[in-house]
This record gives sequence, structure tokens and C-alpha cells, in this order.
Amino acid sequence: MRSVVYTSTGPSSVLHLTKREVPPVGPGEVRVKVAVSGVNPTDWKARAGTGDGAELGRELVPNQDGAGIVDAIGEGVMGFGVGDRVWVWDAAFNRDNGTAQECVVLPSRQVQPLPDHASFDDGASLGIPALTAHRALTASESGPARLEPGALRGHIVLVQGGAGAVSHAAIQLAAWAGATVITTVSGDEKAVLARAAGAHHILNYKTEDVAARVREIAPGGANVIVEVSAAANLATDLDVVAANGTIAVYTSEGTAPLQVPARAAMTKNVRLQFILTYTTPTDIKDAAVAAVSSALADGALRVGDEFGLPITRFPLEQTAAAHDSVEKNAVGKVLVDVAR
Repeated sequence: MRSVVYTSTGPSSVLHLTKREVPPVGPGEVRVKVAVSGVNPTDWKARAGTGDGAELGRELVPNQDGAGIVDAIGEGVMGFGVGDRVWVWDAAFNRDNGTAQECVVLPSRQVQPLPDHASFDDGASLGIPALTAHRALTASESGPARLEPGALRGHIVLVQGGAGAVSHAAIQLAAWAGATVITTVSGDEKAVLARAAGAHHILNYKTEDVAARVREIAPGGANVIVEVSAAANLATDLDVVAANGTIAVYTSEGTAPLQVPARAAMTKNVRLQFILTYTTPTDIKDAAVAAVSSALADGALRVGDEFGLPITRFPLEQTAAAHDSVEKNAVGKVLVDVAR
């Protein structure tokens, strides 16, 4: 089978296409023939490492997310049949084999049914973005542990930077769960995307006073803020977050310390929740997977221009270019077509 591998960390040029044997499937595992592989910032960052070009001593296949067809089923696995359409998550976390290859073997827990109405593009775009978004939206101590229709009714959700993959999923999930969704964007083009995703109120942070506009829309403040840039936005977040609200931060923005105005946060009893989807507790992760699967079945998690997340595609042999595209902050979702 065709696989993209790297044996040392570094720039995208360390990735190369090779041929390897199709992996066997063991007890409790499912082998998936990958149709589409999703690329996220975490994928190129893992490949880049610390920049010292460390030799790994083995071949690693990048990319956490993907969608395809069940190719083989291991002993003890229930609920799947060969030929079933599926999406997968965290394929390369603490493992050598991600989705940038024609077949990947995973524990059955990390393989989920893909409804007939959902495309492989939809499935390959879930994983990291949607599971991160679900954690952000449920991080409040007074909110639901698992999203479903009506779970966020009466809640105000502010999604900062509403044109990225995580923010797109957060808008879609929050709207599906009944929240009023406010989002910020940098211009008219991204406003079109946020509107297509389902945001109810769209603010241009370059031309509008975001805090004043949020207070106008939601005088009591936002119950949950999904934050892409805490270093830039924390003062505004603390201004507009509701009492006992939650600010969920899912990006690290480098290694600089985050300055937190303690009194402003204390006064409102604010929860500042940092998120890395890989290391969330098992029960929280399972709830996210179940909720994302339900939203997908309801048609609430879709990608493409008409749903507010444009797709940029690359063939498998150009996976390095796909990583570069994500590193350069491509708008929308970057996907790799694995099946020929």
C-alpha cells in the first residue's frame, strides 16, 4: 500500500511516499481503507517537532483524522461489517500510523459509523476540530456534559475567530444544541463563512467594538467563550463573559506566558479552561465522540463552501504541500485524497 512516512522531525520535506505491507488486524481492531485524510495544525507541529531534526529510528505516518471504508475486522469487534463507511479520530496519537496512507488499523473505539448522507470529506473533517469544539462547549460546570438538541437552549456562546476548523465546528455544534451563537471575524469574506456555518451574530473585530456589541446582543454576557487567541482577546473575554462563565482556550500561541487579570476573573468567578483533546479524560472524550456522531447523523456537521468551511485538496503524494498549506493558515479545511 502507499504510505506517506517520515523518519526524522523537521520541515515538510521530511515526508516522502513509500510502499509498505498492508498491516494485519488484531483482536479488538478495525482496518480502514482510507479515502480522505484530514490535516490539522497538530499534524504539522508533530512532524516538525522542536526543529532539531531528531532521528526517530522508525517510520511514522502523519495525520490524525480520516474517513474511509472498513476493510477488515478483528476478533471480538461488534457493530461493523466489511464495506461500512466510517470516520476515525486520533489515529496517530501515541501510535506510529496515521491516516496519510491507504490502510490504517485502529482500536474499534476510534472508528465511528459515517452516515450515508455524509461525505468522506465530512468524516475526515471531524476528529480534532469537532471533538475539541465539543469539549470547549461543555467545559462549563453549569453546562451539559454532552451536547444534544436543546442542551444549550438559553445559553450565549461567543466563538472568537469564526472561520477556522475548530471554530466552524463550535458554531455548528452550538447552534445544533440550541445556543445563540456570536462569532468574530476579520472581514466580509470570513463573515460569509461564519453565516453559512450557522452563527446568529457576526462581528468584525477589526471595525467594531466587540465588547460593546456583545453586551448589546447579550447584556448578561456569554456563558461560554471558545477562544482561539487568548493572548489577544482575554481582556475582552473577561469583559463580556457572564458571571460563572467559562473561557475555553484551545491553542497555545507559542511559549510566551499568558497574562491573566486575576481580579477581573475572580470577580465573575470565571473558569479558564485549557483544552487538548488528546488528553481529555476517557468519559469526556467518549461523550464528545457520541455527541459528534449524533450531530453528524442529524446533518449538523457538514463541510464545503455552502456550509462555511471551504476545502483545499491535495493528492496523497503531495501531503507535504498539504502540511505547508495548514502551516500557512489556509482558510477552511485541508484534505488529502488517499484513494485513487
